[in-house]
Amino acid sequence: MKLICATIVKTKLDMNGYMYILECSDGSYYTGSTKNIERRLKQYQNGKGANHTKKRLPVKLLYYEHYNRIDTAFYREKQVQGWTRAKKEALMRGELETLPGLSMAYRDKDGASVSRASTSDGISDFNDK
Repeated sequence: MKLICATIVKTKLDMNGYMYILECSDGSYYTGSTKNIERRLKQYQNGKGANHTKKRLPVKLLYYEHYNRIDTAFYREKQVQGWTRAKKEALMRGELETLPGLSMAYRDKDGASVSRASTSDGISDFNDK
């Protein structure tokens, strides 16, 4: 019984994860996640990383976040991968209050907006302005 508990504890300890942002030699950013950040960085520097980084060595670690679970780090990786360069840079600078403004869709940045209008029957309708 104790051996099973020790296995469960070991599994929980191994669940740590990291989301990270690398800067490649051409100035591009690469966002990834891993359980062991030191080992993963060595793999990148040895040319054993992702195709994007293999062609752009050396890479430099700019930013990382630690999570208690690797699946949470992976989810965060996918979220940040979809961000613009400007939004990633605001995150790395710690300017968290600017992140929502950097999330605007391109069509909403030039003054166009979407408003909610209520019809006479009480049903809401979205209209482009």
